[in-house]
Amino acid sequence: MKSLLVIGGDRIGNILKNLEGEGFGEVIHLNGRKKKMVRTDIPRKVDLILVLTDFINHNLTGAIKRRAQEYGIPICFSKRSWCFIREEIKKSQINVNN
Repeated sequence: MKSLLVIGGDRIGNILKNLEGEGFGEVIHLNGRKKKMVRTDIPRKVDLILVLTDFINHNLTGAIKRRAQEYGIPICFSKRSWCFIREEIKKSQINVNN
């Protein structure tokens, strides 16, 4: 099972269920609202990062993007809507079921 880090969005209740249905066994969520989250490190076990652009500190977006590139972790940016999220996950070409 793959793991996913979701950054942004205050609550991801139904999105979490849909992500599990897509094959993500572990989903870690950070709401991304506080300034000090810019210093938060990305867990090394994460297979994909999903940034919900509707609800996030803009400085955090840049910091996460840089760290993802450093660690070689794929990153997706999406609105907080399941149809957009699903499309971005498909574009990432990560094989979830392995």
